[in-house]
Amino acid sequence: MATVHLDNVTRCFGSTVAVDQLSLEVIDRELLVLLGPSGCGKSTTLRMIAGLEEIDEGTISIDGKPVNNLAPRDRDIAMVFQNYALYPHMTVQQNISFPLRMRRAGRDDIQRRVHEAAEILGILELLDRTPSQLSGGQQQRVALGRAMVRDPAVFLLDEPLSNLDMQLRSTMRQEILDLHRRLQVTMIHVTHDQVEAMTLGDRVAIMHEGRLQQLGTPEDVYDRPANRFVAGFLGNPPMNFLSPDGAWAAGLPGDLELGFRPEQVKASDLQGVSRSDLTTSEDTDHLTFPCQLVSIQQLGAESLVTLQVGEQQFIMRTGERQLPDPDSSLVVSVPTSSVHKFSSGTGKRLGMLHNTPANQADSP
Repeated sequence: MATVHLDNVTRCFGSTVAVDQLSLEVIDRELLVLLGPSGCGKSTTLRMIAGLEEIDEGTISIDGKPVNNLAPRDRDIAMVFQNYALYPHMTVQQNISFPLRMRRAGRDDIQRRVHEAAEILGILELLDRTPSQLSGGQQQRVALGRAMVRDPAVFLLDEPLSNLDMQLRSTMRQEILDLHRRLQVTMIHVTHDQVEAMTLGDRVAIMHEGRLQQLGTPEDVYDRPANRFVAGFLGNPPMNFLSPDGAWAAGLPGDLELGFRPEQVKASDLQGVSRSDLTTSEDTDHLTFPCQLVSIQQLGAESLVTLQVGEQQFIMRTGERQLPDPDSSLVVSVPTSSVHKFSSGTGKRLGMLHNTPANQADSP
């Protein structure tokens, strides 16, 4: 098994900095997910680890050994690509065994390892088929099998599920988790899909514009985002942000943005509530203010409700079936222990509106 360490790694394409002084350590046997939007540098990072992309600055080490100058075949890694990269004229057995045949492994050893991988992946009955006779999920299993037979120190997976439909992606996520637990090998998985990241990762490294924004467990990055980008990138729908201006925000500092998750918002009819009672301060347990209901999106078991306060809109996620009509007046309430404070200048998270020791700001 192996650790992977990146020390101030930088990669530029002309004047564009794709990865900017990235420092990151992948722990032995963990499944680390690199998450971020298109163009954030995550796939470039993976390709640099694999040796498929040059490094302009910094050092990459695998199990304590610098690999900057090693060819991909000498790094003891196996990579699974988004497009599977299967040889169309070869059978499944030939595709899986290809890296072993290139190493001139013995026939008996090749057969044993191919059958072991195929059995784990549930594709024993497909060994004589060609890729054109397989579904997308079956092709993905073949690509995983080809990586497995190499018995690498590190698995690198570059958006391997992006070509699959939603239901199959869910199945394959579980299969990758089961495979990781069974093999107990270091894995680095690249994706732009936050559900995939939160489901798979022991830890998640969130990237934006070539820089690491936050590294932590799925719970850490969701509950204690390091900055406004992370807070707004995670969650479906993402975190709400409100600037505390207007009478509803009396007593709150104006140099902050307030962030809270849609599932934290509760609403009730405004009738019988005095507007003079709707002032907010950090001494109360809830951030409470009047708003207007703009629209409702029905999603079956729950609804997404768009609300407006002043000129700003935000989302409430609720399982309530009986909802008021659009243009209704409501009062909403969010626990201050669930309201994040962000610097309106830097975007850095500063803590919670109601701070407790567990809710203080975390270092990015």
